[in-house]
Amino acid sequence: MKLQKILNRFQKLHKREIDLSLDRIKSLCQKLGNPQNKMKVISVVGTNGKFSTIAGMFSILKEANIKCNVYTSPHILKINERFIFNNQELSDDELAKLFEEVEEINQNQPATIFEVLTACFLYKAAQYPDNICLVESGLFHKFDATNVFKNNLASVVCSTSNDHMDWLPESDRTIKRIIFEKTSSLLNSNIIVAKQRDEKTMQCIKKTISDNKSKKYFFNEDFSYTNKENGYWYYEDKFGGLKLEPPNVLGQFQLGNISAAIATLRTLDLEINNNHIEKGITKIKSIARLQEIKSGKLKDIIKNNRLLLDGSHNEDGSKVLNEYLQTLDCDKHLIVGMMANKDHKKYISYFKNISSFTTIDIPNQPNAISGIELKQKFQNLPNIQYKESIEQAIKSIPLKKNDLIIIAGSLYLSGEFLKLN
Repeated sequence: MKLQKILNRFQKLHKREIDLSLDRIKSLCQKLGNPQNKMKVISVVGTNGKFSTIAGMFSILKEANIKCNVYTSPHILKINERFIFNNQELSDDELAKLFEEVEEINQNQPATIFEVLTACFLYKAAQYPDNICLVESGLFHKFDATNVFKNNLASVVCSTSNDHMDWLPESDRTIKRIIFEKTSSLLNSNIIVAKQRDEKTMQCIKKTISDNKSKKYFFNEDFSYTNKENGYWYYEDKFGGLKLEPPNVLGQFQLGNISAAIATLRTLDLEINNNHIEKGITKIKSIARLQEIKSGKLKDIIKNNRLLLDGSHNEDGSKVLNEYLQTLDCDKHLIVGMMANKDHKKYISYFKNISSFTTIDIPNQPNAISGIELKQKFQNLPNIQYKESIEQAIKSIPLKKNDLIIIAGSLYLSGEFLKLN
């Protein structure tokens, strides 16, 4: 309750939830003693796979007994998820104390809530100058509150595609512009570019960062992976090859994210050995990213049928989710809820061989599209229906043995599901 009261005060500091500018965050950081200059940072930018790449690095670093601070967004269940220091999530009391300290120093000066939360992370992280800080960039990167560092260890460019197009000028809503926003202001250190959606995107990234003086490492040129039929997969870079067991996360696409994580840590010479990597990738903690739900109130409704939860919300996210679903020999039923500013038709277009579609409302999200309106957009789909709630949607699906339910379309929907479950 105390945390929520503080967050409510944070919300009132600026009339807009998002206001792309670096002036306010830089001013606040100066009041805080410029904590961003006292950190060892790995910055992670891109559209898809940022959280998974960070989770992979975090797991490997923990296996090597290297302490980390981790900042990601958005949170799924509780805001504490965004604030990890010394490998541990802050408790409610610890987080409230941190918020109040920064609030007092800020003296009610204007700042968006993301800017204040970012400042809180930086302020606390500076207390652990020897820790590796894994920092996920928010909306784009160029004018994001996380773009305040003068130096970092590396920048990781994850898969980049169309998303948040409504924040770009109407005349320039292109992948080229998105790549510019995400990569044109990367620091001069090391840049690791993960597997991209296509070669055109990779070439555009190369061109955008061509004048950057960093050492650059590109997927398929400086590091790569192959998946073998014997249950193992192989990672390779200039340091040699690794024969690895499958990671404990679902989906072939995750190998691209994990490869970028491995490439980054090996590039930085952090005394990471093969054993740390081998064990670390089997202990990755991921939530709402192709997560299988094996217990809980909502899972009990469908008994022995499988239930997957995925926060994918843009076209590339739906593409890789569908690629995974196509590997499963069963009937699939999709329950979907989305935010209003997404490309709904493009998102749903990648799903093939789905037995039924159910649109729902996302509770507690005023910026979500209603399930009824979403159903109207998807009216050409076979077996499309609308249900008001997640529970009603699950109960309405006539499941047969081995049938699978997937809940997808939004990280906010994933969070609501997990609360209810």
